[in-house]
Amino acid sequence: MAALDRVKVLVLGDSGVGKSSLVHLLCQNQVLGNPSWTVGCSVDVRIHDYKEGTPEEKTYYIELWDVGGSVGSASSVKSTRAVFYNSVNGIILVHDLTNKKSSQNLYRWSLEALNRDVAPSGVLVTNGDYDREQFADNQIPLLVIGTKLDQIPETKRNEVLTRTAFLAEDFNAEEINLDCTNPRYLAAGSSNAVKLSRFFDKVMQIQLHLSFLFYVINPVCILRANSMVGLLLSLATS
Repeated sequence: MAALDRVKVLVLGDSGVGKSSLVHLLCQNQVLGNPSWTVGCSVDVRIHDYKEGTPEEKTYYIELWDVGGSVGSASSVKSTRAVFYNSVNGIILVHDLTNKKSSQNLYRWSLEALNRDVAPSGVLVTNGDYDREQFADNQIPLLVIGTKLDQIPETKRNEVLTRTAFLAEDFNAEEINLDCTNPRYLAAGSSNAVKLSRFFDKVMQIQLHLSFLFYVINPVCILRANSMVGLLLSLATS
C-alpha cells in the first residue's frame, strides 16, 4: 500500500476547554475517559477521504497537533509554542461555551499562530475592538469549535450561541458546537460531520494547490540554477 500524504492541523485554545477530548473523539471516535493536561504538544492522526465519492477522491492522514493551552503570554512561553506552528495547513480554534474568556482568547491564539501577535503581552482582543482586516489575507483554513454544549442551561443557550456565531464570523470560519462526551454530535451525516469534512477538504485543497505550484515552479528554478552554475564555471575556466 502506498504511503498516504499528510496534512498538519493545529488544535488551539485555553487549558481546560477540552482540546484533548475533542482530538480523541475526532481520531478514535471514542470518548476520552480520563483527560489530563497537555504539556507541550501531543499528536494524533485521523484518516480522511478528500472529496469522498468523486473521481478526485484521495485518502489523507490528518495530523491533529493538540498544543498545550498555557495562558502565559511571556515571550518565553510563546517562543516554546512557536516550534509547533511551522508548516501548518489548518487551525481548529477550541473554546468552552460556558467560559466567555476562553472565547475571547481565541483571537490571541489565532494571532499568535499566524505570527501576527503584535499586541502587548497579556492584552486580550475582544469583539469590541477586533479588526477583521487582520485576517483578510489569511490563506490557512480555520474552524471554530465550542465545547461543553451540554452544560449551557436551556434558558441561556440562544444567547450564548448567538455570541459565538459572531465569533466564527470574525474568523471567516464555520462553527461547530458539541459535547465531547457524546459522539452523536459528530455522527456520520450530521450537520457537524458535514462541516468537519468540508473543513478538512479545504485544508487538503490548499495543500494540493501548493504542491502543484511547487512542482510547476521548482523545475524552472532548477533550470535557472543550473544555467547560472554553468555560466560561472565557463567564466572561471575562460
